[in-house]
Amino acid sequence: MRGRMWGNIVVLLIAAFLGECLEFLIQMMLARELGEEGLGMYMSLLPTIMFLVVIASFEIPVSLSKMIAETKESYHLSLLQHVIRFVTAFTLFCMVGAILLFPLIPVFNSYHEALPFLLFILIPIISFSSVARGYFMGVSKMTMIAGANFLRRAVQLVLLILLFQLLRVSGEVAILLSISTLIATEAVVLTFLSLFLWKDIKGMKKEMSETIENDTVFRRLFSVSLPTTGLRVFHAASFAVKPFLIKFALMQAGVEEEIAVSQYGELAGVAFAIGFFPAFIAHVLLIVFIPAVSRLYAQKNIPQLKRLFWNAMKGTMVYATPAAILFYSFADPLTALFFDESLASLYLQLLVPYFFFHFFVIPMQAFLIGLGLIKDAFYHAVWSTFFSYVCMFVLGSLPSLQMDGIIIGMNAGVVLLTWMHFLTIQHRLKEPVFFHWKEAIR
Repeated sequence: MRGRMWGNIVVLLIAAFLGECLEFLIQMMLARELGEEGLGMYMSLLPTIMFLVVIASFEIPVSLSKMIAETKESYHLSLLQHVIRFVTAFTLFCMVGAILLFPLIPVFNSYHEALPFLLFILIPIISFSSVARGYFMGVSKMTMIAGANFLRRAVQLVLLILLFQLLRVSGEVAILLSISTLIATEAVVLTFLSLFLWKDIKGMKKEMSETIENDTVFRRLFSVSLPTTGLRVFHAASFAVKPFLIKFALMQAGVEEEIAVSQYGELAGVAFAIGFFPAFIAHVLLIVFIPAVSRLYAQKNIPQLKRLFWNAMKGTMVYATPAAILFYSFADPLTALFFDESLASLYLQLLVPYFFFHFFVIPMQAFLIGLGLIKDAFYHAVWSTFFSYVCMFVLGSLPSLQMDGIIIGMNAGVVLLTWMHFLTIQHRLKEPVFFHWKEAIR
């Protein structure tokens, strides 16, 4: 099992690294084609899109992968059939809700009128691709996940190049085209995953299978999906609020609205794009650890869980430390890849603690989910976000700090979140908090 798990990690790391390289090129292209203000509007819309994605997916990848990992193979076909029926009904419900709610969302008024239609199409694409992702994660076929993740970035980059070369557009239309590439890319990923899922389902139909009760499936599905979706909804909602909070705080400090939008574009479109680049490693660990930790915890294999946790922490330290040093030391040349002269280099340096601790938070979340501590993860997110947003508003509203104060608040919030996650995991594993620090640094 250990050999297969680490093999999956290697496969996902290679694909994720290539995908992140493409994502970096995508962000550079968007920055140059949309400009500072256009990039600010694009990045301001992304949290709203992510919120929609969280609702449409209902965290099926997490809950289904956990159920698949904990269930005998003979039950997989019945499990998938129940989940597909549920997702079909849930998707129809979400689409009806979108028809009623989209006209009431004021954010869309600042963008092209065709935007709500594009987002409406995104709902079924995300919902059904979530089923395939959850299945492949649960059976540890990480090559499918790796291929889908790489395909997403590759297709989007190609589409952006073609559209911006063939169509010389700007303003609302340019932003709409950029969003269109996201939708088209997700449709390609859905097609890719569905073909392989259908192949596996046909194979399962040829073998002896057992039936699992519908109530049992839904009870297990909702026990994970509801709290995990609540966590993701909270993250998505707070992420959607963040650009408006930042702009409002900056305007309170005396910054003009247009400049505030541009500064947010430099923060989210440049500093975040660079700083989150190594996070693909953390997300790979998240994908692999959720089913692995769930399986080990179901077997009550606490010693192996402890070793896995500290290996994850040591592995994170190995790449997080040089990444932080690189960001701080080479902020100017890195941000110059996007804009020749901007404040993004200063933002990147100030955000080093934020990125460093974020790399640890992601694999810790996988452990919390696998250990059945999803509610704890949710409470941690609420408290740390509340603390962070208060700091961001108070400090960002000061004329002497402005964006510096915003970033200080972000750093403070992620440090608090990291320690709450760490202490909770150690408590569940019944370890003294600092017992294994000597072992961890060997």
